[in-house]
Amino acid sequence: MTHPTLHQWLSEGPFSLAMSSGFFGFYAHAGALTALEGAGFTASSYAGSSAGALVTGMRAGGVSLDEIRRELASLRRSDFWDPGIGLGVLRGRRFRARLESMLKVERVEGCAAPYAASVYDLGARTTRVLTHAPLALAIHASCAVPGLFHPVWHEGRALADGGIADRPGIMGLRAGERVLHHHLASRSPWRREGSPSMRPPRREGLVAVSIHGVTRLHPFALERGMVAFREAEGAMRRALAEPVRDGLVALDA
Repeated sequence: MTHPTLHQWLSEGPFSLAMSSGFFGFYAHAGALTALEGAGFTASSYAGSSAGALVTGMRAGGVSLDEIRRELASLRRSDFWDPGIGLGVLRGRRFRARLESMLKVERVEGCAAPYAASVYDLGARTTRVLTHAPLALAIHASCAVPGLFHPVWHEGRALADGGIADRPGIMGLRAGERVLHHHLASRSPWRREGSPSMRPPRREGLVAVSIHGVTRLHPFALERGMVAFREAEGAMRRALAEPVRDGLVALDA
């Protein structure tokens, strides 16, 4: 049996791009996205949770790859570090303001390409998908890691990190559509390595690219961020030549 390469699969038609949760994995997501678009592949719609919602949301919100790269290369902890009393260390105001200064549209429904951000409704204890909301708020809420950020309030609901119950960030996608999923294989802050939620998702029409060994990051190690960016960028370029087997391309950074 002949397996198509990832490049061949992407060439077969339009696809949506979904990116997973992964704490400070947005550097790796941005590197992978840079490799994809550098090879001529642009998604028709976007979805994600947490770090994945940040990168796909910025792209859907009109931020260029060059702008994303410059932002990440210059990012310092002081740019988003605003401690305050509440359910988490950071208030999130600096993070939100930084998003608002970069995004080219104000609302999710104003994006040039459809975008869906997974968030966790703390009161209902379930995942919600934001498709009609301020774009900066949707991204902020999906990135609101419990214990690090205060919850984000929207329409009377307290919202937190979308990766709590939708780590793959795919709940906003339609059934049956072609999906490329970038899966961060690094460890989640609140889950054990090897648990089912840490594995690449499986569903009809979805191809997952899982890159292992990308440099791990946290708020006090941002100086290694562009190392992770370059690792993921290089790995995604190599992944394009790899065969897709059972909906998965897995390789090391």
